[in-house]
Amino acid sequence: MSASPDDAQFMQEAIRLGLLHLGQTSTNPSVGCVVVRDGTIVGRGTTAVGGRPHAEPQALAEAGELARGATAYVTLEPCSHHGKTPPCADALISSGVSRVVISVTDPDERVSGRGIAMLRDAGITVETGLMEKEGLHSLAAYLTRQTKNRPYVILKLAVSADGMIGRKGEGQISITGPAARAEVQTLRAETDAILVGIGTAIADDPELTVRIPGLEGRSPVRIVLDPVLDLPLTSKLVRTARDVPVIVVGSEESSLPEMDEPGLPPSVLPDISPTRGEIDSQRASSQAVDVGTSGRAQPISPPVGEMPGRAEGGNSTSDADDTATTDLEARHQALEAAGVEVVYCNPYRPDVLLPALASRGISSLLVEGGAKTARLFLDAGLVDRILLYQGPGSIGNGGIETPIRKTDISSDFRHVGTRIVGDDTLDEYEREV
Repeated sequence: MSASPDDAQFMQEAIRLGLLHLGQTSTNPSVGCVVVRDGTIVGRGTTAVGGRPHAEPQALAEAGELARGATAYVTLEPCSHHGKTPPCADALISSGVSRVVISVTDPDERVSGRGIAMLRDAGITVETGLMEKEGLHSLAAYLTRQTKNRPYVILKLAVSADGMIGRKGEGQISITGPAARAEVQTLRAETDAILVGIGTAIADDPELTVRIPGLEGRSPVRIVLDPVLDLPLTSKLVRTARDVPVIVVGSEESSLPEMDEPGLPPSVLPDISPTRGEIDSQRASSQAVDVGTSGRAQPISPPVGEMPGRAEGGNSTSDADDTATTDLEARHQALEAAGVEVVYCNPYRPDVLLPALASRGISSLLVEGGAKTARLFLDAGLVDRILLYQGPGSIGNGGIETPIRKTDISSDFRHVGTRIVGDDTLDEYEREV
């Protein structure tokens, strides 16, 4: 559409409002809306924490009678279906607004085009596509879950000047400075879930929470790829599992192929047959989600009928297998007793894991490490955004090489830009939503 400078200014404000509650609106998108009368904003709204009420009725309530004859700017097509709240399109019609400007049409089949049609049928002027690129970016997590049946995946890496992400045997080491680390804390607060491999969980003993004062309650669900349930009961993740949810993804197989390194995926991943632990797309799209009152997606529940540590339909016959299974079940029980949720799903099949997470309302996932876990998602073509922080220092001998450098980013990604963050630099890459 051909937008006036004023239109762009007001839509920019709506987009800013929509970003305020990223990661806090459960399965609903975080939408922004402003109501403008005679060039002045008379109402503002953002999708509330937990996903309700939606942005439009809040902005209209603030505007009151001033909404009659006004223009509403909204980042996503107003909903047209009856859910737990009435359609936002009805609210706009009842308010008497004369014009609605929309950035992005909703791909949800319950809405897609219907909200626009309702408004036009009521005699309201509707314009779409204003600042669509910016709108798509602000709604990327919701749109990815709607169109691809999986969360929007962000890969974050901190890389030293000599191309390393850590040093073997030393746990966490600082590669970037305070400014970059503060940005990552904000990113965590805007994300539904964060994921690491068991190697990183053991070596670094991270907490993976939000440590910004006042925002601790916005910590994401924490996920560990842990095929044989090696996560120590003394780890920070386990010790805080009752405060912030932790999901451990164990392997469905009772015996695993030999690995390159403990807790890391083998060079060649074995084919597996679908089991009840692999949630297919039909089940993922139809399963109800319990979001509670926090607005955070709830963790995955173990599939009904799945035996901990056993392959589907398999029976152990040797004493060694029996002992291994018993040990695995004991670790399972100990983790659950500490508040950790254990789910069985092939940890090396992100194409299986991600739809399962989406079925529980997780729309965005931050992958933070380690190198092989990052490579796993990259090789599967399931990374949507790459944040490559580079610090000024070198690690030298014993360093763990980064799984990706600026020079070998796939052509599927667009280089958004480079900027300075304190003493570090950040290169950002994105696929098209």
